Amino acid sequence: MLDFDAWQEIWSTLRKNKLRAVLTACGVFWGMFMLMVLLGLGAGLERGVVRSLGGMALQSVYVWTQRTSLPYRGLQPGRYIKFTNQDIAAIARVPGVKYVAPRLQLGGWRDGQNITRGAKTGNFNVLGDVPEFPFVEPLVPGRGRFFNERDMSEQRKVAVLGPLVEKELFEADEDPIGQYIQVKGVNFRVVGEVKSLKAGDEGEKLNATVFIPFATFQSAFNQRDHVGWFTVGTDPAYPAVWVEDSIKQALAEKHRIHPSDDQAFGSFNAADKFEKIQGLFRGIRAFVWLVGALTLGAGMLGVSNILLITVKERTREIGIRKALGATPGSIVRMVVKESLVLTLLAGYLGLVGAVATLEGFGRLLAKLPEAPVSRPEVDFKAALVAQALLIAVGLIAAIMPARHAARVHPVEALRSE
Repeated sequence: MLDFDAWQEIWSTLRKNKLRAVLTACGVFWGMFMLMVLLGLGAGLERGVVRSLGGMALQSVYVWTQRTSLPYRGLQPGRYIKFTNQDIAAIARVPGVKYVAPRLQLGGWRDGQNITRGAKTGNFNVLGDVPEFPFVEPLVPGRGRFFNERDMSEQRKVAVLGPLVEKELFEADEDPIGQYIQVKGVNFRVVGEVKSLKAGDEGEKLNATVFIPFATFQSAFNQRDHVGWFTVGTDPAYPAVWVEDSIKQALAEKHRIHPSDDQAFGSFNAADKFEKIQGLFRGIRAFVWLVGALTLGAGMLGVSNILLITVKERTREIGIRKALGATPGSIVRMVVKESLVLTLLAGYLGLVGAVATLEGFGRLLAKLPEAPVSRPEVDFKAALVAQALLIAVGLIAAIMPARHAARVHPVEALRSE
């Protein structure tokens, strides 16, 4: 493979038939180009869909209470279930549960509370959360910190602010860390800032929120042994739907709810939705690889046909080589080298063209933050697999021409015109 004369001969052969070589290489170039572009766009679309989920933890289950619809153990339907602190441990024991985040809110779901700081007042959401909450609903930390287990155990009156709260209650150049705010007559010391990754109304709601340690919330606002709802982080090794059903079953047993009552608890399974999205994109990737392989296969046929024509044109030359002692193996290697050079060169140019195209498209999309596609790019592993596929294409394309060349009889070749 390091024979300089052999490579010079291959280059000379391709240069003699420039147009034919270029037209043949176009099939392989286009196949590689389309494969990489489609894979890059598919990856960008997947990132865009994940981003459109609004920063939601992709392995989480949300559970809240509703009214029962079936009688059970002497209890009438229509009961409204109330979560307690004992439910925290019940959920934590469910296999596949990684994090349990009990939550509380002052007022109703859409109701805010007047928060004061000196002469400034604003209406914001007030939530009681645990230190594990950022693990189940991603938040971007700012200055300071989120509350910790010590804040919980000592029921410290500390608070973490969303950016809209800070903007309303503090000056632009003022550091809120260490300052005090007042919620329903109770003073809380600001220890940190966070920002939600969510977009739209839900993101704005979280950014206009005051986060307080769950245990402090219960004691400060007279909600001892009360839980509003749960956000549960799940282990990806367990099926999301199974974990969701197991959580509901554990809660149903504790609150004496009929096993068939599907109205007692409301839930949303983000992990299940994400698994379905991943399944969809796995299907898209498989389809793209199929289309790319078929396109490269068409290019392979073109290379094979051109090499057959080249072998026929060089029949006399091949006969002379054999008459001078060239072995069939050396003739086969010559044809295989020509095939690999043509396919690998065309494929590499297709890969470079795809990378350049995706880079330009990515820069254009960077100016459109709401675009459905985010950062389209060629995956390195996919590029390696495509190059391996390209080598296979080159070898397969050389089979028929090499076989024909190896069977050329020297005497008959010298008689050919």
